[in-house]
Amino acid sequence: MRFVVNLVVDTSVIIAVITNEKHKKQLVEVSKGADLIAPAPLHYEIGNAFSAMFKRERISLEEALAALAAYRQIPIRFFDVELETAIELSSQLDVYAYDAYFIGCALLNKCPLVTLDGGLIEAAQRAGAEVKRVTI
Repeated sequence: MRFVVNLVVDTSVIIAVITNEKHKKQLVEVSKGADLIAPAPLHYEIGNAFSAMFKRERISLEEALAALAAYRQIPIRFFDVELETAIELSSQLDVYAYDAYFIGCALLNKCPLVTLDGGLIEAAQRAGAEVKRVTI
């Protein structure tokens, strides 16, 4: 029987992995053997991240599409975090709702969050969520 470990992954983690950033190896190692979960807005955040990269001319459309193909290969279970939950956490923690969805997902599923975002780490810890650290 396999003991299932859930791990909430945020946008920074997914982008780092699918665009082959320097943290990819560590992130893959941290998540090895875990079932990855995320709130549904992850899709929208990934789209937003790529649009920001386009504006900064950091990525081409072809590279983005190849990264999206890699994203679709990552087995992630998506959870619906209620809007009210995200808004309450946003208010309490002084974070954007997008960050609150990830914190809420970790709290509701009683599992760690992995992120490269220092502000999100700090807010998640204030909310009582466990955070898996990745050395950057």
